[in-house]
Amino acid sequence: MMIENDTICAISTPAGVGGIAVIRVSGPQSIGIVNSLWKGADLTSAKSHSAHLGELIDTASGGEVVDQCVATLFRAPKSYTGEDVVEIAVHGSRWVQREAVALLQRKGCRMAQPGEYTRRAVMNGRMDLSQAEGVADVIASTSRAAHRIAVSQMKGGISRKLASLREQLLQLAVLLELELDFSEEDVEFADRSRLIDTAEDIRNELSRLYRSFSKGNAIKKGIPVAIVGATNAGKSSLLNALLEDDRAIVSDIHGTTRDTIEETLEIGDYLFRFIDTAGLRDTSDPVERIGIDRSRKAMGRARIVIAVIDVSSPGVIDSIKAGNIASLLPSELTGLADEENRPGVIIALNKIDKLSASADSAVAELFNSDDSADSTTTSHAEVSATDMCTILLSAATGCGIELLRNAIRDMADSKDNDGVEGSDIMITNLRQAEALRQSLNSIDPLIDGLRTGLETDLVAQHLRETLSHLSSITGEIPSTEILNTIFSSFCIGK
Repeated sequence: MMIENDTICAISTPAGVGGIAVIRVSGPQSIGIVNSLWKGADLTSAKSHSAHLGELIDTASGGEVVDQCVATLFRAPKSYTGEDVVEIAVHGSRWVQREAVALLQRKGCRMAQPGEYTRRAVMNGRMDLSQAEGVADVIASTSRAAHRIAVSQMKGGISRKLASLREQLLQLAVLLELELDFSEEDVEFADRSRLIDTAEDIRNELSRLYRSFSKGNAIKKGIPVAIVGATNAGKSSLLNALLEDDRAIVSDIHGTTRDTIEETLEIGDYLFRFIDTAGLRDTSDPVERIGIDRSRKAMGRARIVIAVIDVSSPGVIDSIKAGNIASLLPSELTGLADEENRPGVIIALNKIDKLSASADSAVAELFNSDDSADSTTTSHAEVSATDMCTILLSAATGCGIELLRNAIRDMADSKDNDGVEGSDIMITNLRQAEALRQSLNSIDPLIDGLRTGLETDLVAQHLRETLSHLSSITGEIPSTEILNTIFSSFCIGK
């Protein structure tokens, strides 16, 4: 059972052998316990935020030296947990780590549970719940963009935004509660139209935050990019060219790829999850049909779709010359998502190495390329405001692949930067998104009630529910179940 005011210890560095391992001790007896095992300066009289070289000794074996190490002190409340904390940097030997923890336990420390240090920081007011989740996201971040969002959350970006919204809601609540207190006098303390305007402004902010979850979650886990197109258009070859590895099987046989193949690649600030899909065509093969169905689902989940078109196929050049490239796109791309969450589309005109000189020249001229005479270097890309661009490339020769990577990165930038108050304030956590959804479900009837003249006590109840859901994000209204769920996913030493 976890006791919030006892002294805990754990190894905070990754498991295994390394140059250094850090053991974190937190709680009211942390300095005294470490000092009882310490040979060096008296830690009990040492200043906060000071580091001391000394030796960790086994008092039970007559003072045998376990390791020479450095102890860093952080006195309450100016520590990570808000308690007295000592961090002991020992050599990274597995035996030293085990022995040091065992010594601390024999002196009265308890092994920390997952996330207990951060949980104590929340309980002691050093951070709120959303900041604690930001800490977990910083640890788990796999790209610069994900790290940037996590750091913003850890530093209180979302907390400050929600605090502003809560303050506005509290002002509404005060006015409504005053009306309830003076209900017999039939007094109206605020103009209803102003209350409605304020509530609608708050709702719009909540809605933008909620909608940012699809973008933030994609950046956090890796932006899904579906590679789609007809059979033999070169989708698998394109994936291999992007990864610079023979990850997918390439064959001239139609229907070779029968299931989705997924690989990750970091481009610029982002981690992308590339999904090579089965070729889209009519088929009687039941296994291939399953793969095609999965291709359609992959398109529905993607933030970016690369539509691969074999530019050497009959009729493609004519469609390009007629300015009708859209007709070459898979029909499955139409109506994929609403306008808010519509994926960006990159049209990859592949196999330009197979074009004749005249066809290559004609296509290059249409794209205003300066390299129209050389089919091995022709390429063009421009990410437009409509989230669509076209690129000439050859997966076989590598021509245009770097341009494609740049277009993918630029499209991610364009989708990242249309978040709420800049790309750093973005929801990446499902629990927070669900609380925002519930807040929206509460504020809608609040606004309707203000418009229709609903009884003030019923309007006030909707307002209280909205405040409650918002407060659950940052932890103003604590829940043991929520706390246990959040911190169970943390590592032991955090």
